[in-house]
Amino acid sequence: MIKHWINGKPWDNAPERLGDVYDPTTGKVASQVAFASVSEVDAAVSAAAEAFASWRNASLAQRSTVMFKFRELLNDRKGDLAKIVSAEHGKVVSDAGGEIQRALESVEYACGIPQLLKGGFSENASTRVDVYSIQQPVGVVGVISPFNFPAMVPLWFVPTAIACGNTVVLKPSEKDPSSSNFLAELFAEAGLPDGVLNVVHGDKVAVDRLLEHPTVKAISFVGSTPIARYVYETGTSHGKRVQALGGAKNHMVVLPDADLDLAADAAVSAGFGSAGERCMAISVVVAVGEVGDSLVAKIQSRIADVKVGAGASCEMGPLVTGVHRDKVTSYLDAGVAAGAVLAVDGRDHPIDGEAGGFWLGPTLFDHVGTDMTIYTDEIFGPVLSVVRCDTYEEAVEMVNSNRYGNGTAIFTNDGGAARRFQNEIEVGMVGVNVPIPVPVAYYSFGGWKESLFGDSHAYGPHGVHFFTRSKVVTSRWLDPSHGGVNLGFPQNT
Repeated sequence: MIKHWINGKPWDNAPERLGDVYDPTTGKVASQVAFASVSEVDAAVSAAAEAFASWRNASLAQRSTVMFKFRELLNDRKGDLAKIVSAEHGKVVSDAGGEIQRALESVEYACGIPQLLKGGFSENASTRVDVYSIQQPVGVVGVISPFNFPAMVPLWFVPTAIACGNTVVLKPSEKDPSSSNFLAELFAEAGLPDGVLNVVHGDKVAVDRLLEHPTVKAISFVGSTPIARYVYETGTSHGKRVQALGGAKNHMVVLPDADLDLAADAAVSAGFGSAGERCMAISVVVAVGEVGDSLVAKIQSRIADVKVGAGASCEMGPLVTGVHRDKVTSYLDAGVAAGAVLAVDGRDHPIDGEAGGFWLGPTLFDHVGTDMTIYTDEIFGPVLSVVRCDTYEEAVEMVNSNRYGNGTAIFTNDGGAARRFQNEIEVGMVGVNVPIPVPVAYYSFGGWKESLFGDSHAYGPHGVHFFTRSKVVTSRWLDPSHGGVNLGFPQNT
């Protein structure tokens, strides 16, 4: 049984409820996870609050030392973590390894916390009066992470929050919970004091308690747009600072001058990696002008070569649960009924895996209309839609009219068109001949419109801003103090 991690150790109290954790490649229950009650969430928050009293005053040198040690431990054990992610989520091990490698970037950014928390200083703002700014931690923060990146998304938030002096209660997805416990154990091994990071598992009971608990000061969330809106509205109504990242419908615009082989490679890679269970997946290809037929043919030929299964040589695994697989599959029938052309049916794709697994191969629709559910809904599976339009202006209008604004890409060899696109498009993350423009860790991740609730993006400079509060101090000292003689070399302690 997968237990909560509270105050530096596994929580041994008998759970009131349990949830099943599946092996997506076989469809069988692999383990069970404890679901937290309100009292268990309260215990985790209490441990975090107690730890905050001392951790907030830990020196920047101490905090960065923990981060550097954690980074080394994670790098050494990333192969083990990738296997855990793959076993519970279903993505192939190589994809899980890529997730962890990107997560390491966020840890490395947090290692630089002494530099990131430098404030401003104005000497003699008035006569013998100095004014300076400082950034202080907000307190106990809740992190609610999704199933699709069980290692990377927690590491978007947790290292920065902790490095800034906060303490954390992490609630991972109940579908693949083990990665969070693994990370908590590594943090403990790195020297993080008990109670600074706690993990509670469960469902809406745990989420609602974190949103309502008066001691929790901030919430970071990633998930679907309806739940992101709920988290934002509920959390802010209880006086919390909230960043809630929602869903997406990411378009890839292909102009007539684009390299179609490059575009086809990108569409398949970005559309079907991790079985499409990515908020930055390309789910719509916008073919501009006369490129549609050629582009679709090239995408079809590449889909035929995608290896789906559980083997080491496979490129795409199953979906996370049977319920989700069935929901995604239902869109295939809906698309055909609406009049779209089912160019590639993922149900017919060869699978190197057990019959009971949650399998669906890459699926391609052509001649998709913007009123169809396969276009309007975030399917979150290996379903790629091709929409055709005549002009660049139509393509931009299509993207800007969509209610989501997470990521987008343009494929072109025209620098002027690309520059115009990045200026005109109403989306938070833009790729130019880059299909999945996830920012590096020293920038910040986040979309516009219904892809983000709140005004802070994830990690990077926005992350430091979100997990700290600014304070401005105005001081006058009439008599200088004297510390006495000390001939030793100054040390950073």
